[in-house]
Amino acid sequence: MKAFIVDSYGTDGLRAADVPQPTVGHRDVLVQVRAAGISPLDKMVRNGEFKRLLKYRPPFILGHDVAGVVTEVGTDVRAFTVGDEVYARPRDLRIGTFAEFIAIDADDVALKPRSLSFDEAGAVPLVALAAWQTLLDLAHVEPGQKVLVHAGAGGLGSTVIQVAKHLGAHVATTARTGDLERVRALGADEVIDFTERDFAEVLSGYDVVLDSLGGTNLEKSLTVLRRGGLAISVAGPPDPSFAAQLGQPILAPVMALLSRKVRKRAKQLGVRYVFFFMRANGAQLEELAALYDSGTLRPVLDRTFPFEETLEAMAYVEQGRANGKIVVTR
Repeated sequence: MKAFIVDSYGTDGLRAADVPQPTVGHRDVLVQVRAAGISPLDKMVRNGEFKRLLKYRPPFILGHDVAGVVTEVGTDVRAFTVGDEVYARPRDLRIGTFAEFIAIDADDVALKPRSLSFDEAGAVPLVALAAWQTLLDLAHVEPGQKVLVHAGAGGLGSTVIQVAKHLGAHVATTARTGDLERVRALGADEVIDFTERDFAEVLSGYDVVLDSLGGTNLEKSLTVLRRGGLAISVAGPPDPSFAAQLGQPILAPVMALLSRKVRKRAKQLGVRYVFFFMRANGAQLEELAALYDSGTLRPVLDRTFPFEETLEAMAYVEQGRANGKIVVTR
């Protein structure tokens, strides 16, 4: 089958290749890929930024988001049948959605939202799960709380805004001038044009900040939180809890060292810092599908590319100016 594989870590490490079709384990479903979303995580994995933590061995197929059709089910699978339209974010070490087929653990799969096309469904698993897990599982957001979402026009930010509003939060976001009306339409109550204003000078008393930029942006985000508030970053340094999530507690001291500066600053301000790396979860995708079908959530796509142009799609994502998700389609 056709696929795009990482044969060596680095910016030029992704290429098209012919590879064997995956075998189906007892607990797997084989999915014919109809659409695969692209995210910054794909770039990070390709470049080897997680190679000490996620032991991928090149060559491996890249890709973390998928929507498609089940063509085979494992002997122990009861929840899905051939012909089901599904979507998923396969678990770590079993990624590979930039391909014609992928075998996925059935626990990571859910029926595709009926109201979404394959292109739309392929855009949402990773960002929807990230929004759900940060706001509910980590932050336990309640009605009336104040949530700041950075980069609200991006694939992750646009979804977090919607989920936060669904939970009853007051939502602020940062965006460039041309995206202000777009993020307001998603539900943002307060919009900061980062080309003209510094969010840290105009916002305060927030319960939760979701940072997707890291660096100085993360450091300033700590200052807008109320005492006891929580900063969650998908781009900052990993903390010891990430070692536990990976099942590698031996790495906790290393991650404590990597995040020492930001955790020390958070402690000085009386706030908390957590690094977030999402987990595959088919049951949560089932809940999210209901929210998409009810119209509570909607996918935000920037554009699609044909499967053959996956390399061009990756380059487009790396430019950092996409308004929503990029999807490759078959």
